Amino acid sequence: MLGLGRLHRQRPTPELTKVFWFFFSKKNFLAFALGLSFLPAAYARTDLMTLSTVAQPPVGFTSLPYANAAAPKGGSLTVSAVGDFDNLNPFILRGTAPASVYKVWQTLFKQSDTDSVTSYADLAQSVDISPDGLTVIFHLDPRARFSDGTKVTAADVMWTFNTLITQGQPFFAGYYAAVASVAAPDAETVVFKLRPGAGRDMPSNLGGFYVLPEHFWKGRNFADPLLVPPVGSGPYQVASVSFGNSVTYTHVKNWWAENLPADRGFYNFDTYKEEYFQSDAVALQAFKAGQIDARIEPSAKQWATAYDFPALRDGKVIRRLEPQSLPAGMDGFAMNTRRPQFSDARVRQALTLAFDFQWMNRVLFYNSYVRYDSYFTNSFLASSGLPSPAEIKLLAPFKSQVPPAVYTKVFALPITDGSGYNLPQLEQAMKLLNAAGWTVKNFKLVNAEGEQMSIEILLFNQLYERIAIAYAADLKLLGISAQVRTIDTATYERRLQNFDFDMVFTDYPESDFPGTEQSDYWGCASANTPGSNNLIGICSSAIDAMVNAQNNASGNAGKITAIHALDRLLLNGWYMVPAWTSKNVRVAFWNRLEVPAAPVQQGVDFDLWWAKAGTN
Repeated sequence: MLGLGRLHRQRPTPELTKVFWFFFSKKNFLAFALGLSFLPAAYARTDLMTLSTVAQPPVGFTSLPYANAAAPKGGSLTVSAVGDFDNLNPFILRGTAPASVYKVWQTLFKQSDTDSVTSYADLAQSVDISPDGLTVIFHLDPRARFSDGTKVTAADVMWTFNTLITQGQPFFAGYYAAVASVAAPDAETVVFKLRPGAGRDMPSNLGGFYVLPEHFWKGRNFADPLLVPPVGSGPYQVASVSFGNSVTYTHVKNWWAENLPADRGFYNFDTYKEEYFQSDAVALQAFKAGQIDARIEPSAKQWATAYDFPALRDGKVIRRLEPQSLPAGMDGFAMNTRRPQFSDARVRQALTLAFDFQWMNRVLFYNSYVRYDSYFTNSFLASSGLPSPAEIKLLAPFKSQVPPAVYTKVFALPITDGSGYNLPQLEQAMKLLNAAGWTVKNFKLVNAEGEQMSIEILLFNQLYERIAIAYAADLKLLGISAQVRTIDTATYERRLQNFDFDMVFTDYPESDFPGTEQSDYWGCASANTPGSNNLIGICSSAIDAMVNAQNNASGNAGKITAIHALDRLLLNGWYMVPAWTSKNVRVAFWNRLEVPAAPVQQGVDFDLWWAKAGTN
């Protein structure tokens, strides 16, 4: 289960100060484990959906505990982004949309900021789920209106669903493959019929898609980039747009959902603006000049060295480290196994050995990070030690496809001494490369045909360059022709959609309850589907089987076993050079803004902030 805002992600911000860190206390682990075991109790209420036994607001609650229901309305917030955009429809392959444009629409149920497996009634006022979990009925709020005043109907929901799975990004068809049919028996009721074996998170997944107005799209090709302001039922509407430069939203007057329990205390600014810059260094200078109100700092180096300026010393700018507690997933340099140089797992392991994280953390990152060591990092879903008997049994039909190390070695990433002279790791890498048929001739690593191994590390943001260049330097010591290339965001997205790259830096976010998105990440069906999230090109019947097993598991133990086995296959396939993560989000903001005291899972949610009276 993942909220669509996380799944339809922009490519990762530099140095991975992202919101995908997950650290469970023992108490939370037990609550979660129990909550996964009993489906009827998890959906006992119609005003929320949850797969957790964590305490929820009482029936009839008027606001969420982490929102300030009394937050004043008004003022403005300007944030920055790096890159450009040329489209206002984020649901399609063509074009690049601003991340902020999702504020225009609403989902049927709104995901919690403190519990990623819980969502609250929003566009739909309630949900009914049959005892077998195969019929999901959403009842729309009769007050719901789009920003042009048109009533939101079940026909809009049905049209949106059908359009997304037929004309939207390929992800949608896979994510909702378990839906057998959708119907609208009346204007305020939507009925989804699910196929047997649908994951327990599918009702929540259905509650998490954005509903679009059918009437707005009549006469328009949904698959074409949208160049006019869209209509939605969300809190904001596009007031002005300068493609590639900025987009400004204004709060919808008399927004229909203003006082809904899930929305009270949110969306407090009258104006929300997102300004685009070609480099983060320029964006930082704009923040220092007061043109940007708040920023999440992506660079450990900049956080350590670039924030000594008058406004901060005078208390006009505030810096904070906000704890984050979302699942971590995996981030790193992904290798495109469709390319011949990455087809052998020994080569991929060698390339991982050449990455000197300890030196980078010391010299480049100011010792701010720890390294990802699982595709479900910092979660009880992460594998550890050797496989359990249940995992071995699940993997048994695919033993010939399973790397032997899965059964015999505890997975561990290389650890250097941090000096920058990682000769022992490079020597291990060379042995693996030789075993895979690569040899050094005239200082070049060549295959049997005499062709030198060549790798282009493709980037879209200059802040990654110092990291990639350092990595490329070590690859060159192995005789590899390693190049770093930074291109514009639109071209970068097109190349990724068509799998036209050697190596890229990307992320695979996870939730507290993995589900059908795993097929889009690692499944054979998505390996050659343009626009899928299977950038690596993984196609393994063993991995497919583990993905299906975790999705179809009838109980908690079976799901955890399948995820542990999946994690082992991914790790020992050496498909990515794992990156780094942090327990905190680095945020800086001008003191004209107010920040709620209650923590949220992603560390920072600007939708909960508000303007200080008389300053904005």
